[in-house]
Amino acid sequence: MRYKIVGDNLQMVIIEINPGERIYSQAGALNHMSGNVRMEAKARGGILKGLSRVISGETFFLVEYEAVGGPGIVAFSGSYPGKIMALELDGSTDYILERGAFLAAEEGVDVSTTLTRRLSAGFFGGEGFILQKATGVGTMWITGAGDFIKYNLKPGQVLRVDTGHIVAFESTVEYEVERAGGLKTMLFGGEGLFLAKLTGPGRVILQSMSLPALAAAIVPFLPKRS
Repeated sequence: MRYKIVGDNLQMVIIEINPGERIYSQAGALNHMSGNVRMEAKARGGILKGLSRVISGETFFLVEYEAVGGPGIVAFSGSYPGKIMALELDGSTDYILERGAFLAAEEGVDVSTTLTRRLSAGFFGGEGFILQKATGVGTMWITGAGDFIKYNLKPGQVLRVDTGHIVAFESTVEYEVERAGGLKTMLFGGEGLFLAKLTGPGRVILQSMSLPALAAAIVPFLPKRS
């Protein structure tokens, strides 16, 4: 299996698959595919796992792709301006993903729902209690708004982040939420009431654009219904 990521700030990933290889994606992620690729919507993991995906903000059905009679290509793109990144899972490192970050993966990668470890993160983290966890062996492709910023945190190293800018982090990273400074800063600092506190060790992937902030900026310019 080979792939290439093309484009600048409106990227897509083009994946070449051979007969016997399968990949799957979120419903609606397909951009184009060759004529010999067969696609089928499946509730991977069964009904309960499908329902858990819906609770986490994703789709009940995932779409599987398989080349028939020879190599084929499948291309996926995100639903907003941004980047695509490939993550290689070797079975020793799991990733926690924000809602909407998962794009596609090889068959050996399993993406399931997971609960935030701390109640404060669930109540105030902006993503609720339910996130996604990627495990297994293979390549997974994620998408983010704007550009990606990556950090490799050392043990005990802390990164404070606006919750809308988190894309993914290794499961070794501790995730909690704390107040964004004192009362005056919380009310008038313009950064919201809470920030995410990420404590290493582990890799952290952020996005330069916050989708809630982008949506709020666009709303005043939308046509008004008469």
